[in-house]
Amino acid sequence: MKLFSLVCVCFVLGVSGTVAQPSPAGSPMGGGPGLSGSTVRLFGENTVFSAALQIQTENPGSAEAMKVPGKIYFDHGKSRFEMNMSEAKGGMMTPETAASMRSMGLDQTIVISRPDKGAAYQIYPGMQAYVETAVSDNEAGGTTNDFKLEMTELAKETMDGHPCVKAKAVVTSKDGTKYESLVWKATDLKQFPIRIERTEGRMNVIMMFKEINLSKPGPELFDLPTGTTKYDSMQAMLQAVLLKRMGGGVPEQTPGK
Repeated sequence: MKLFSLVCVCFVLGVSGTVAQPSPAGSPMGGGPGLSGSTVRLFGENTVFSAALQIQTENPGSAEAMKVPGKIYFDHGKSRFEMNMSEAKGGMMTPETAASMRSMGLDQTIVISRPDKGAAYQIYPGMQAYVETAVSDNEAGGTTNDFKLEMTELAKETMDGHPCVKAKAVVTSKDGTKYESLVWKATDLKQFPIRIERTEGRMNVIMMFKEINLSKPGPELFDLPTGTTKYDSMQAMLQAVLLKRMGGGVPEQTPGK
């Protein structure tokens, strides 16, 4: 593999980790679809659902937004997000980078957030490997009791074929920190927020939900797959990948389930 391609793969893997990891408390997407408590608050009574989800990040310093498609499952705080980074568009994702990720088994990613276990798992099926991260209940979206929600209606619009109320949402955490979002709540889907926009620093993050199913996902979706190897960190997993690509041995790690 060319050195440039290898560097790009590592960079994009970092991006996918940022997209996929559970969000810091209060952040809607800062770490992605491991929905934080403040974001879960926006879903109201929709405590179980599954949907196709596209995450779009727009940075003023970038000529093109990055779009990452995926699938999300949610059940009372537990979440699962599936994505294929080789299908991402824009940003640093070039065809060469996508091909390199596929060849290394780093393209497909599953992120499972389990607030009941205080953990999140970033899983790479192509490598049969995962990295475990400790998260608090608030970070993983397991509770919304510490977040107050205020909604101000701005307009009535049709979004993706659904009649929606466009509103400004202000979520206030227990410590008084406020998080503002624009949401489009579909009136034909129990006020499900089919589009959420929020600014993180200088970056605008957009979550767009389609193919929404409000039934309860199967419990097996939130379990670790069998036959996977646990790595203590993303760095350790990357080292194993690089050693394998160079023909060296793979450092011994902890077997998974």
